[in-house]
This record gives sequence, structure tokens and C-alpha cells, in this order.
Amino acid sequence: MPELDELESRLDALVEGDFQRGLEVFRSKLKEAEASYLNSCVHCGLCASSCHYHRADATLENVPAHKLDVIAAVFKRNFTAMGRVAPGLVGARTFDREMAKAWVDAVFGRCSLCGRCSINCTIGIAMPRIFRAARAALGAMGLTPSDLQATVDNSLQHGNNMAITQEDWVETVQWIEEELQMEVDDPEAKLPLDKKGAKILFTVNPREPKFFPLSLQASAKVFWAAKEDWTLSSDPGWDLTNYGLFNCKDDEAGAITQNLVDAMERLGCKTLVIGECGHGYGAARWEGPEWLQKSYPFEIKSILELMDDYLREGRIHVDPSKNTVPVTLHDPCNLVRHGGICEAQRRVLRKSVTTFTEMTPNRAENFCCGGGGGQLSMARYKNRRIQSGGVKAGQIKDTGAKIVVAPCHNCIDQLMELNKEYKLNVQIKTVAEMVADAIVTTA
Repeated sequence: MPELDELESRLDALVEGDFQRGLEVFRSKLKEAEASYLNSCVHCGLCASSCHYHRADATLENVPAHKLDVIAAVFKRNFTAMGRVAPGLVGARTFDREMAKAWVDAVFGRCSLCGRCSINCTIGIAMPRIFRAARAALGAMGLTPSDLQATVDNSLQHGNNMAITQEDWVETVQWIEEELQMEVDDPEAKLPLDKKGAKILFTVNPREPKFFPLSLQASAKVFWAAKEDWTLSSDPGWDLTNYGLFNCKDDEAGAITQNLVDAMERLGCKTLVIGECGHGYGAARWEGPEWLQKSYPFEIKSILELMDDYLREGRIHVDPSKNTVPVTLHDPCNLVRHGGICEAQRRVLRKSVTTFTEMTPNRAENFCCGGGGGQLSMARYKNRRIQSGGVKAGQIKDTGAKIVVAPCHNCIDQLMELNKEYKLNVQIKTVAEMVADAIVTTA
């Protein structure tokens, strides 16, 4: 595999200065709490059963506590007195090529940063924080997997992570607008572009215009039915994704976030609405102000919250009898466990479908699908990704549902692969698609 050879070459080319730079970045990412976590694990083992990697492949390397130990060994050797004086007594290790390779395997290759291990940790170790610090250190050493970094580079250079040109984006929006007008039989149905002063700026995942235009059309239909004052941006600022959350280079993540801020300022919108994307919501809503070191002068909402508002306020009307096929719901980790958007999608679905069955477990305890943390962009770990996704496939099978609703396009991509690999024979849809199918118009 080319990426494997390339990464091995980069590991072989490391010099002393690279290790020092990595250690400096790692230490800079650790506050008092994170440093204490590196000395706190009691190795109770509960995190093992919490991790979808370990449940799918019960090897030591997949135990979250073991991944933490790999990182803690370097921390103790370089930043604790006992680690310097008696490294063997505390399990301290020198940060060399062998350990750098172990870090890459642990934090990029065996972790989707889903955080389920942390909520089941007896002492509350926030492992994703530690693993993100390790990813940042590896990035400073030039060890970010190249395909993950390429996704970030696309956003920095082209304003979206799939390098879609402005011309192609605008043409796609115009084409979807024509399709929407035919669907709702209304020539005034619009997908507005660059409407200054609109109440809402709506952002989408580039996979929608590229591969899933019906998903964008469904969102537009919801806005049409609600008579919303909204717009899309034709310039950078329409893409909600931010893989800087996954390569953990905060300057790059901040630059991508700035695209959204600039679009809001340019268009003078009041509310930034993030489409159905787990990490996109988490990055914009919670991490963005930290990366930029400033508060937003506007409101941020998920489209899930917005659709929930529309139904509660009577701005849209739905008929659940239009969706009679049994439905279950996948909870994206960054949206639910990390993002706090948990009930809005459930209220919306219960009003829009006749049969809704929860996965077990669900909400914050739901298992990661396996596609998060940038895993979908790292080809070298594909087999592990699909194998770990078997846990999610089992959850889906147990519901007996024929439609899996996933309010995240990263999750949708992973679920589509799992659908094929594990012969689930289900449809994968967004919440907006279910709502759009159920919408009824009133005189």
C-alpha cells in the first residue's frame, strides 16, 4: 500500500529535532487536567468493552487504556521526575521511532475519537483530549496520514474538502432548484445564493452536491415549506466540514472555521445553520471559538434543532403515514455524545414516521459507526474501520428496521459500506429526507 510505504519512509527519516518538536507540541496541548489523566488510569478494563474496536477485535492494542499507556509512557519519561530517574519503575519510554510508530497506530489507526470510552471510565479520563494532543504532536513531526492531510488541504486551498469549483457548486445549486420547483409545483421555490441580509446561512457537506443532491433538495424543501428566509454562499463558507478537527492542527482548523465567519459577515446573516453533520456541528459550535480565540457575533444552530422548531411552531406540517417503513436512528458521536444534540432528531422522527425503533444502546451510549475521527479519509486503516463497524451493523440488525436515519454524511458513507459488507439490506437516509417525504402543504 503506497500510504503505508510513505508513512514508513517518513518514520525512517525522523531526526532528533523532529522528536523534540513533537514533544513540545504535545506538552503545549496538555492542561493540568490532561496531564493528570496520564497518571490516573487504574486499568480496570471497563473501557475495553466500551470501544467498538475492541468489541470487534479483542486484542490488547485495541484497549483504550493500552493506547493511553503508549502515550503516557513518553509523557512520564520526558515530563515527570520519576520517569527521568527510574523509567523502568513507572513504565516510562524514550520517544523514538518505535514509539512514534506506536503512537500513529494507536491514535490514528485504532481510534475514531468517539469518546465512548471516557463516559464509561470509572475516573472520567477524557481520552479523546489526550489522543488529539498526540495527533497534534505527530502532525508537527510530519506523520499525519497523507490522505487525511489532503482533505484538510483541499479545504484550505479550495474552500471545501472535495475541491469543488465555485462554478460547479453554483451550477449544482441551480439544477437542484429546478428539481425542487418541479417537485413542489412552485416556480418560486428557491435555493437562494448570496442573499444579503437573509436570516439564515445554511451550510452543507460537499458530498451532498457531489454525490447526494437529493439530500440538499430535501433540506431546501423543508425551508420552502417553512417559508424560511435563508441563503447559501457561493464563495467559501458553504462547506460545513472541518477535518482540522481530526488532523488536530488548530491553526488549520481555525482557518477553515474562519470561512464560515467570513461568509456570515459578508452576507449579514443572523444565524449559521449547520446541516446534518456530526463533526461539522461540533467543530463550528464548540471548537471554533477556541480555535479563533473569540466569540461569534451570531447564533449557531443545527438543522435538526431548526426542524424541531418548525414542527413545534406549526411552520411545517407532516403526515407520518407517508413514511410507513420501519425506521431506526444512528447517533453520530460528535453530534450527540460530544455535541449535545440528542432529542431534537427524535422528536422530529416520531412526528414524521409511523414506526420508530431505538437502537440499543442509544443516545450518548450509542456505538460509533466506525467512520469518525477522519477514518473515512485514511485508506490504510480501511479494514479495521469496516471490522469495527460490525458493532454498529449488529445494532442495526437487532432493530429490524429497514431505514437507518443518520444525521451525518460521514456516518452515511460508513453505513453504506457496512450495509454492503454485512448484508443489512437497509436504506440510509437523513432526517431532512424523512421530513421532506412527510411534508403536507396547507391551503
